[in-house]
Amino acid sequence: MRTPDVTVVVAVYNTMPYLTECLDSLVGQSIGRERLQVVAVDDGSTDDSGAELDRFAQLYPDVFTVVHQPNSGGPAAPSNRALELASGRFVYFIGSDDHLGEEALERMVACADANESDVVIGKMVGTNGRYVHQKLYTGNRDVTLDDSELPFTLANTKLFRRELVEKYGLRFPEDMPVGSDQPFTIEACVRARKISVLSDYTCYYAVKRGDASNITYRANHLARLRCVQRIMEHTAALIPAGPQRDAVFRRHFDWELTKLLQKDFPALDADTRRQVCEGVGALVDAYFTDGLRDGTGVKRRARFGLARSGAVEELTRAIAEEIEHGAPPFLLEGGRAFATYPGFRDPAVGLDDRWYEVIGETVAGRLSASTRLESADWEQHGTELFCVVKLRAGVTGDTSSAVVALAQGAMPQSADKAGARKLPADAARPRRSGTLTPDTAADGGTLLTARIPLAATRSKRGVRLYVDVAGSTYEIPVRTDGQPMPLARRWGSDEPHRVAASTNSKGRLVITTAPLREPKSGVGARLRRTLSRSKRK
Repeated sequence: MRTPDVTVVVAVYNTMPYLTECLDSLVGQSIGRERLQVVAVDDGSTDDSGAELDRFAQLYPDVFTVVHQPNSGGPAAPSNRALELASGRFVYFIGSDDHLGEEALERMVACADANESDVVIGKMVGTNGRYVHQKLYTGNRDVTLDDSELPFTLANTKLFRRELVEKYGLRFPEDMPVGSDQPFTIEACVRARKISVLSDYTCYYAVKRGDASNITYRANHLARLRCVQRIMEHTAALIPAGPQRDAVFRRHFDWELTKLLQKDFPALDADTRRQVCEGVGALVDAYFTDGLRDGTGVKRRARFGLARSGAVEELTRAIAEEIEHGAPPFLLEGGRAFATYPGFRDPAVGLDDRWYEVIGETVAGRLSASTRLESADWEQHGTELFCVVKLRAGVTGDTSSAVVALAQGAMPQSADKAGARKLPADAARPRRSGTLTPDTAADGGTLLTARIPLAATRSKRGVRLYVDVAGSTYEIPVRTDGQPMPLARRWGSDEPHRVAASTNSKGRLVITTAPLREPKSGVGARLRRTLSRSKRK
């Protein structure tokens, strides 16, 4: 009896018509059918999936082994049943709604044999809007759990040496409706002699179904919380406390636990919110080390801190207010910056300032979103003309570093997608000119009134705010949000110039100055009369 090189495990539940493409991609593998075993377990499907499996088994009896069983509620039980029947040197898992590239299995088996790898991860991409983390696939290389993006790619859609699987009795926990592949994958990666990544060929195409019926999308908050608890407990038993465990748990705090505290959290009933808060708080207490805390952005860190303190109402308010109004202002204090989420310096909550502090992260987008124009006008003193702008900025406290200035040219490509950027440490910074008067705004942030002197030149310059936040200087274009612009203005007698304020295509405030030659008639005369009237106002 032949020993196949690889056994492909397919757990199936109601995945027609995607199942057909999946199975076609298996029988069409370049590795050849004589080197392939497919074990497909129909987990009580109620559509035509079971019949489709039987059809392929009839067409390819030397390749397919098909098992039909009552529905178990998740992919773990059918995957375990398939492992009992696997005979290949390697085992590979595929979702029954996904499919493989033609050379996937041949390339991965060759890699495992050449490198003596126990785990091989072929490049995986998403289709139909399915998100798949891509940072692991930067080249063909060997990786470990703590020196790569591997913790963010913990699905079981990998090639495993079956000898490793059987040696350590690796199986899927059948009482986990979602995430049951993570304990299996994490333990396999901990036990493996070598883990290899193949990035130069797309091996796996992960499909998001049109009806979004993948089980991951259907589980509720408490079910997902229980599964994350199980995964983290299993991982903690395998990996001692330290950097390697932190590297794995960063994924769970950044992804699974963060997703429990997002925009759908305030809509949950009070008891569910309390249970989620307690569960997340317990995991924060157990595994959120100082290193993980300080390496997590302040938005997530503050939410984790509120959960840890049992501050359910403050946490609910923090999420709801950010959805409705955007991020809260930053309090600038002694060179440090704090996000003033609910619970900040509230003795009843009892969280240290560190939970709210901006630590080594770029906040350009949030500063840009919270900086907007309130009004703009012209002010003339003798022969000098000033642009007077009032803008609201998302900072409070020590705003002495703030400067409002005109800047030439567009923002560089490295700018934050929202329009702001963090200046390099050695970048030139505008010096203060004119006057700047800060006032605390009633709805948070600071109202800045700037008098910017205008030069009699031909120029087109954007109005930008420069401010120091947590040791870095940010350049933030001022968005107008549909505010009315002042009428164009003429100034100067010896060399008359025209100044105009406008909104550019990105909704930012731009000031244009240009020499003005007095026309004698026609359209030019009407423009001159308009400018003269605006000067008298």
